[in-house]
Amino acid sequence: MVSKSYSNLLELASGEAPSFGYMNRRIPRIMTVAGLISDVDDDPVDSVCSDPSSSATHRDRIIMVANQLPIRAQRRPDGNRSCWCFEWDENALLQLKDGLGDDDLEVIYVGCLKEEVHPSEQDEVSQTLLETFKCVPTFLPADQFSKFYHGFCKQQLWPLFHYMLPLSPELGGRFNRSLWQAYVSVNKIFADRIMEVINPEDDYVWIHDYHLMVLPTFLRKRFNRVKLGFFLHSPFPSSEIYKTLPVREEILRALLNSDLIGFHTFDYARHFLSCCSRMLGLTYESKRGYIGIEYYGRTISIKILPVGIHMGQLQSVLKMPQTEDKVCELIKQFSDQGRTLLLGVDDMDIFKGISLKLLAMEQLLIQHPEYQGKVVLVQIANPARGRGKDVKEVQAETKATVKRINETFGKPGYDPVILIEEPLKFYERVAYYVVAECCLVTAVRDGMNLIPYEYIISRQGNEMLDRVLGLASSPRKKSMLVVSEFIGCSPSLSGAIRVNPWNIDAVADAMDTALEMADSEKELRHEKHYRYVSTHDVGYWARSFLQDLERTCRDHVRRRWWGIGFGLSFRVVALDPNFKKLSMEHIVSAYKRTTTRAILLDYDGTLMPQSSTIDKSPSSKSIEILSSLCRDKNNMVFLVSARSRKMLSEWFSSCENLGVAAEHGYFLRMRRDEEWETHVAATDCSWKQIAEPVMKLYTETTDGSTIEDKETALVWCYEDADPDFGSCQAKELLDHLESVLANEPVTVKSGQNNVEVKPQGVSKGLVAKRLLSAMQENGMYPDFVLCIGDDRSDEDMFEVITSSMGGPIAPRAEVFACTVCRKPSKAKYYLDDTTEIVRLLQGLACVSEQVVSFSSEQIVC
Repeated sequence: MVSKSYSNLLELASGEAPSFGYMNRRIPRIMTVAGLISDVDDDPVDSVCSDPSSSATHRDRIIMVANQLPIRAQRRPDGNRSCWCFEWDENALLQLKDGLGDDDLEVIYVGCLKEEVHPSEQDEVSQTLLETFKCVPTFLPADQFSKFYHGFCKQQLWPLFHYMLPLSPELGGRFNRSLWQAYVSVNKIFADRIMEVINPEDDYVWIHDYHLMVLPTFLRKRFNRVKLGFFLHSPFPSSEIYKTLPVREEILRALLNSDLIGFHTFDYARHFLSCCSRMLGLTYESKRGYIGIEYYGRTISIKILPVGIHMGQLQSVLKMPQTEDKVCELIKQFSDQGRTLLLGVDDMDIFKGISLKLLAMEQLLIQHPEYQGKVVLVQIANPARGRGKDVKEVQAETKATVKRINETFGKPGYDPVILIEEPLKFYERVAYYVVAECCLVTAVRDGMNLIPYEYIISRQGNEMLDRVLGLASSPRKKSMLVVSEFIGCSPSLSGAIRVNPWNIDAVADAMDTALEMADSEKELRHEKHYRYVSTHDVGYWARSFLQDLERTCRDHVRRRWWGIGFGLSFRVVALDPNFKKLSMEHIVSAYKRTTTRAILLDYDGTLMPQSSTIDKSPSSKSIEILSSLCRDKNNMVFLVSARSRKMLSEWFSSCENLGVAAEHGYFLRMRRDEEWETHVAATDCSWKQIAEPVMKLYTETTDGSTIEDKETALVWCYEDADPDFGSCQAKELLDHLESVLANEPVTVKSGQNNVEVKPQGVSKGLVAKRLLSAMQENGMYPDFVLCIGDDRSDEDMFEVITSSMGGPIAPRAEVFACTVCRKPSKAKYYLDDTTEIVRLLQGLACVSEQVVSFSSEQIVC
């Protein structure tokens, strides 16, 4: 049955959940634990947070999820009725039954068939595919599939991810809410099929490509601990392009419900990280070679590795007699006629640059008349995967350009361009690779494109093909590639001639260079490419991804998980078992039964939100709460801030008994009427004459940045600057200041949207020590300590109070070190935001007010 949680998710997408009808049939159950049949439909609304205790011995299993199954299906007549015949699709990239090379690894595939199956046959087809091929078919009605695939995927995501903005209805599809609804619906159907076969504690789920980008949310909602990887096989656009998508945040958050996200190139990963930073405010960092994004206590790893080809499959095709026959035929057609073959193999769509390639061929023949009659470009145009006006326009333009070139430069028995539009068998395409002197891939934007890899392996050939080609006496092979700078495989092919496909003259020159290059150079380039392609095949890519997925999910079992949020904003919080949310009931109970209390509070990001209004002064409510806490004679309340003492004195002048530490604790006073004191030797601030000009330089070059000049510190703030550029400039400034201030008694620290220079030895930890020692001198040993902060500078306070048990702090004291938001911290507790902190302090203040009122009544009596 369809999970009830579906309605919440789809409400966000469109407000109306469609009916699936016959699609809700279930495939046979799979035994997941000895003696038990999984029943994932029980209580479908609640997220599963199962006991991490291990199950029975099992084989490692991967559930591979993609839009299409790696299966060929064909209907054949069988007596009075027709029957279905199935076989592996050897051309499918994700057909990894041989590529992983691990007999202990079981792979289950989930996806759609290319052919439509009648509802009455779906149960039988499901049974056959599961038992014979370990495939779980997902059946979609034709109209819904059309909206999902030809609608949202091909008209909206595909153009946008290839940098085409829908500036007009003709240039890519405008956003259509009903198509988005269909996209979410289909992703939910995929989730339901996965739920019928998954053992959530043991199985790994690997989702592929842009068709299923919201699927991680559905799976994570049902199984919080699911081990989930996602790989994007298309480009990921820059943030300037991606942010035009109306559902940009929903898709980003859905992807972040994965544990590992893979991309072909660093550029694609960089664009994704930039989008997470700019649109969700998330930060990322590299640790020991791994890039990670912190997201609600989870670290989502980023994997950068281009996919490879099926080496074994391609080599087996090279050995086929049909391949040899086709190669002989092509040799007679081209080589024996004294003609050099240039080859292009592309899908017929607007991003493959076929027309640009043809124009470059035309330019080559104009600039080099000697090639006329001797060079032939064979352009194999695979059928377009999408459909629409743009495909028809590309086809018409391609045919018109081929006709013009052939009429201009053709001769009897010679056409300079041969366009092959009918589908070729794989061995036929491989035969063209074997004979071609140069392969041209000039896509204007493409995710990976494995054509160059297939060409290289085909040119390596084998003994049988060497004899056919007459290469028996020359063991060294050669090949030449002209590739676009805008395709994913370009960075890994350093020996290829890289071109800007929009520059027709440059592509024509590259073709000439490839034709004229010395054989020895071609051989060296081929050897380099062959070493890389042969060792980085699809099996290597899959094993590497799965190893990283296993590493990323290693601590799933020991962590605690909670699901929060509604609809496509759902996400999980993963916490260390010892790191928990501070309970109001718990702390109020401890507050009531204790008599000597120390309370330390940060200001910015704790009492006042970081991204609040321009006015950063405290609210009247905050001041009232602090005053109430300070009036309780059992409390010692301290405000610890990085702000100046002048500003803090003005803001909190009404709080008579409030202790204040300014500029990270350099200045400190125990009460309003006391003098400010320092616990660091008097500072010579002559270093400011060195640091300030450097900061001014970065301020001038970083729009939105400012300098704050404090008595003992200088702060460069970039909160209002471009987040990416500001962060980049902050790193440069940090290095610059550390260099010029190396001999000065200061430290340079990077904070939240700032870089600060302050005297050495100054920290908030000193404030905590000073407060506790002052209480100890007065014979007071606190039995209740509360410390709340939000950033790195507050970690020093947490460390001091958690290590002072049995010293300045009573041995059995109630100690609460609390950070803001879930993140790695020395604190043992957290609260989600400043609103929760104010609510908590208000609860404590109410207790104190009751105590003060009761004492006053007793005195009166």
